[in-house]
Amino acid sequence: MLSGRARIAGIIGWPVAHSLSPRLHGFWLRHYGIDGAYIPLPVAPQDLEAVVKALPKLGFAGANVTIPHKETVIAYLDHVAPLAQKVGAVNTLIVGPDGQISGLSTDGFGFLASLAASQPGWLASAGVAVVIGGGGAARAIVQALIEAGAPEIRLVNRTAARARALAEHLGGPITLIDWRDRAGALEGVSLLVNATSLGMRGEPPLNLALDALPREAVVADIVYVPLLTELLASAAARGNRVVDGLGMLLHQARPAFAAWFGTEPEVTAELKLSVLQAAQG
Repeated sequence: MLSGRARIAGIIGWPVAHSLSPRLHGFWLRHYGIDGAYIPLPVAPQDLEAVVKALPKLGFAGANVTIPHKETVIAYLDHVAPLAQKVGAVNTLIVGPDGQISGLSTDGFGFLASLAASQPGWLASAGVAVVIGGGGAARAIVQALIEAGAPEIRLVNRTAARARALAEHLGGPITLIDWRDRAGALEGVSLLVNATSLGMRGEPPLNLALDALPREAVVADIVYVPLLTELLASAAARGNRVVDGLGMLLHQARPAFAAWFGTEPEVTAELKLSVLQAAQG
């Protein structure tokens, strides 16, 4: 039951009806018995500034930000965390007691936390990583791997110019690999990440031969519908350890929930089942 003291947060996007965040945060609110709510906020691009600036006046504790606002929202914030500035995107807003709005990027945290939970003992510093993609998710993952000590990150993207721009912006030990050479880039690596939508339901599969991939390498996919993509199924069949995309979605939400509602949430099997049912529903 909500009271007049309820803490309120939400997700800003356009569209936003597909988002699983209300299901995710709603689960935690019920589980921890918190007087609060998390609501979808469909906001057209031309209304973004007005909505963001209204959050403190409406009593919001904060909000998530999703497509297409992750980059443009930065212009309307009072503070942007250094990592979010580096990545060039914000997915979490926190309204302070003084009404100031801070922007964070938690996608990289979510990716590493998911890896740590699924593959205890795995270290980014242990070897070369291959990241496929050039969008916002790839940018957050590459930056997280750089900060975690990856000695080399081989970046592969269908659009070479986009990969080049990402590498120039982030710096660090990034090696650009031509899309046509992607299979050969897997030789000697310890981590392979699909940070694209390829393999998602309704999208083409990621066409990638895994012959050169070491058997001890971990293969991660940010796609979670289906949970077992063709990439992960192929990797698992040849003996590689695999990490699905649902964990990243769940773990990236933890810092935001803690900031808004004052409770550090846990990612549990029951939570995963609830969100997965919503994703497949």
